[in-house]
Amino acid sequence: MKPTFTKKNYMILVTGVLLLGLGYLLMIGGGSDDPKVFNPAIFDTQRITIAPIVCLLGFAAIVVAIMWKDKSATTTSESKK
Repeated sequence: MKPTFTKKNYMILVTGVLLLGLGYLLMIGGGSDDPKVFNPAIFDTQRITIAPIVCLLGFAAIVVAIMWKDKSATTTSESKK
């Protein structure tokens, strides 16, 4: 019985998780120390645009890692039959 995930699947999965972590780290900050003072840094391009795109790429990479089927593994298993 062969494993479902190959080394390539795990590498893609780790990349996706790292992208998710990076996206969430990019969303951190922008708050104010004083709750009565507004800090416009919360609406920075990094937090509104870049961080969600990086998170979406991370989720997409995780889906690809789950769905990825190595073609070389398929051809070798068919040739053994």
